[in-house]
Amino acid sequence: MANSAQADTVPAGGPSADGGGIPLAELAARHNLSVSGARPKLPAYIRQLWQRRHFIVAFANAKTRASYATARLGQVWQILTPLMNAAIYYLVFGLMLKSDKGVDNYVAFLVTGMFIFTFTQSAVLAGTRSISDQLPLIRALHFPRACLPISFTIVQLQQLMISMVVLCAIVLGTGEPLTANWLLLLPALLLQFMFNVGLSMIVARIGAEITDMKQLMPFLLRTWLYVSGVFYSIAHFAKDAPDWVRWILEANPAAVYIELARDALVESHAHVPMHTWALAVGWAFVVGVGGFLFFWQAEEKYGRG
Repeated sequence: MANSAQADTVPAGGPSADGGGIPLAELAARHNLSVSGARPKLPAYIRQLWQRRHFIVAFANAKTRASYATARLGQVWQILTPLMNAAIYYLVFGLMLKSDKGVDNYVAFLVTGMFIFTFTQSAVLAGTRSISDQLPLIRALHFPRACLPISFTIVQLQQLMISMVVLCAIVLGTGEPLTANWLLLLPALLLQFMFNVGLSMIVARIGAEITDMKQLMPFLLRTWLYVSGVFYSIAHFAKDAPDWVRWILEANPAAVYIELARDALVESHAHVPMHTWALAVGWAFVVGVGGFLFFWQAEEKYGRG
């Protein structure tokens, strides 16, 4: 009887079976206990995200209202920032460096590129900080951590919708006609949003592990800006370059979504080939799904340490 009683107890000295006790892992399994904060299976993780969809939207709405709460002009800065950047780039690249060669309506061309690139740029910057800046929330509440980069990307989408009103007004003001082709902007932005969500998750995990990414990311994004054809025509710029250079520039995801937006809004812009749409879909699914899986694999690490 004594030996039997001893076999059913865990020794006070430690979690092993030494001394006749039961290993803690076996005892936990017997009572259906699991590790706190352990990564759930992928299907369960997706279900948890869906169950918290209202939290994701509410969190995004709160962040949108709070983002410019201390600024006198509030959310107007979401419109002013890309407009001022576009004005500066027009002065430098349009007037001084004459980068408008090969472009008929350079103002609409430039402003469209600036607004579309800003959407991805802002999503990446917000995603980089989405985990590291929310540690108190992560440590206080149990929820799928993917809620955070998704919410921050929704914030950028909401702000883009405001900017789109101004962008369309500028494009119309430059003499571009309102055509049925403008409807193509909707699927283009949807694909870009999927791409941005995946990319935001990738940089969120990296930013959680390497905190210096917050300082490095603006330089990486500025480099990305210069090679994405925001203020010059890639087709005109790379017409004499080797085929592989032109292909890399045209396959750049930021350039792909910019070209689709220009194709929809700017009638004078050369229509994009069908493979551009194929690239847009490919980037959206590869980065969107791949970024989600990459983020989920480190779920139990966020907020630790």
